[in-house]
Amino acid sequence: MSTLGRSGVEVSELSFGAAGIGNLFTAVTDEQAYEAVDAAWAGGIRYFDTAPHYGIGLSERRLGAALRDRPRAEYTVSTKVGRLLEPTDVSGDDLADGFAVPATHRRVWDFSADGVRRSLDASLERLGLDRVDVVYLHDPDDHAEQAFREGYPALEKLRSEGVVGAIGAGMNQAEMLTRFVGETDVDVVLCAGRYTLLDHRALTELMPDAQERGTSVVIGGAFNSGLLADPRPGATYNYSAAPTELLDRALRLKAVAERHGTTLRAAALTFPAAHPAVASVLVGARSADEARDCVRQFATPVPSEFWRELLAEGLLPATAPVPVQEPS
Repeated sequence: MSTLGRSGVEVSELSFGAAGIGNLFTAVTDEQAYEAVDAAWAGGIRYFDTAPHYGIGLSERRLGAALRDRPRAEYTVSTKVGRLLEPTDVSGDDLADGFAVPATHRRVWDFSADGVRRSLDASLERLGLDRVDVVYLHDPDDHAEQAFREGYPALEKLRSEGVVGAIGAGMNQAEMLTRFVGETDVDVVLCAGRYTLLDHRALTELMPDAQERGTSVVIGGAFNSGLLADPRPGATYNYSAAPTELLDRALRLKAVAERHGTTLRAAALTFPAAHPAVASVLVGARSADEARDCVRQFATPVPSEFWRELLAEGLLPATAPVPVQEPS
């Protein structure tokens, strides 16, 4: 277990991202969702992350139901603020936003202090919990002014009141997260897809700044939405079709992994965890099999020779920390 910044909130080194059980791209049943959470729990995962955005609240409802009978002191839950869900009478589905659910609500951007509190209250109701441990400002890319001027102070107030244990921001970029680390007193930032075997841009500023400030980093998107889990024609990279150049690079990484008797999935999950600023690696799973595989891959030692070859071939920056295999 690791502690988020100076908050006292503990997270497991491998954590469960609940977008998949919110029907990300593909519908799953309630039973499949609950089985995925059960398998994650059985594998030792004790940190679970969700958001109103995921399935227009479906992820929060399912995660809360799956955790309801477990001792509350034994797990950590994070959710996010910045999008309010408002009922709509529009028919159709939510696939334009990536989720295979009916379009019963619309998302309304709101990083105001009132919006933050309303969002958190609604999340607690969907989760069926009286508290969450961590709250992130979610994707404030186009709302930086309001997020810094209103959203962040609202989270800081919630933390000072003891309503939440830790606060932060979660984004698919490193640059604004670096600003949050430098300009605010966040405990943690959630950086998705920007510190992986294929994308190292968080290494230059975000990671060293977070380490210096004592701010924790949670890494999401370690598979870059699929390409590093199964590199093949048609695979996705950051939720779009993978460019040929990146597919070729991923296939090179896979070949090196196989040459050293390991898997690309194991390398992709263990690489970000090696950085001293990283408290947890967040993985999405939509089934028990996927959850068990992630746990197994994360626990798989990756030979030192694999990392040496990546560094020698320029497939990783020379400054990137790599896992150290303990002597047997």
